[in-house]
Amino acid sequence: MKVVTTWKGGRAFTAVGDSGYEVNMDATEDAGGAGNGATPAEALLSSLAGCIGIDVTMILRPHLDKITKIELITEGIRKEELPKGFTGMEITFMVDGDIDRKKVWRAIHLGEEKYCMVADSLKADVKFKLILNGKEQEA
Repeated sequence: MKVVTTWKGGRAFTAVGDSGYEVNMDATEDAGGAGNGATPAEALLSSLAGCIGIDVTMILRPHLDKITKIELITEGIRKEELPKGFTGMEITFMVDGDIDRKKVWRAIHLGEEKYCMVADSLKADVKFKLILNGKEQEA
């Protein structure tokens, strides 16, 4: 899987993945951006919620006709000092419908532990490479 992220000027970037869909990101105005997209931190939380949400609906597929609402509220706790990364995240599942709580909890736990690749990827080893004017550069 590959995503190409292109600078659009200022602090704005547009990311396009294999699916062809664009994700627009920008810094907030107080951080020098124009606020014309989600912040990267919001996009990260959104990706986590979307991933586990998809997994949960797949696991609960036989029961989806009994569910009238699934809403995920994702909150990130950030460090005060730079780089202000997340020290914790909490996803609250707001579910309405005629379904046993044990089935929903089972789906959430399976999503977290076995299926959600975004949650698993938060543990990934990230490496960087620089190509400047067409030539790869050593660090």
